[in-house]
Amino acid sequence: MKPWTDADLQAFLRVIDPDDNATGGGTASAVAGAMAAGLVGMVARVSKGKPDLESDEFYATIDTAAQELTRDLMQGGREDSEAFGAVMRAFTLPKCTEDEVRARRDSIRAAMVEATRVPLENAKRCMRVLELADRVHARFNENAASDLACARALACTGAEGCLENVEINLPGVKDEQAKADFEDQSNELRSVYAVLRGGTDG
Repeated sequence: MKPWTDADLQAFLRVIDPDDNATGGGTASAVAGAMAAGLVGMVARVSKGKPDLESDEFYATIDTAAQELTRDLMQGGREDSEAFGAVMRAFTLPKCTEDEVRARRDSIRAAMVEATRVPLENAKRCMRVLELADRVHARFNENAASDLACARALACTGAEGCLENVEINLPGVKDEQAKADFEDQSNELRSVYAVLRGGTDG
């Protein structure tokens, strides 16, 4: 077991930086999903080689997918901060001339599309973490039951938080086609999430 260091702990604390207001709920939700994926992978690894469970190949496949989702969600958290930072910067652009007003408007519109797209993608990833957790839940090392329960709870938090960010940003999306597409995807994910959330007794 690798011991935790002060640097490891500080990395968690820096997720919400008191000097950076662009890092908020979207980033925290993505990181929650990443931690959930990490836990699912751990449960899969400790279930390998146990009698009366699934094959080692089954758990290795789950572990590989979980590790990929961990990486993708951590990157998605960074992208969320960057996307909201772009929105904040766009609102500070000058608007003294007609050209500046148009440039500012276009920058805000583009930034709002990206700030909605990113949490939507992260919500999809959190859903995939929940699906992996449910696959493992069918047969796994019961000594890791609390870890799997925590994974599901974190994945649910991540999915809900990401979808909340999508929905709160939708009014700012002025591209009607993009807005309609985001709304359709968000509604579909809400329906899928309702099923996944109640998928096991956790």
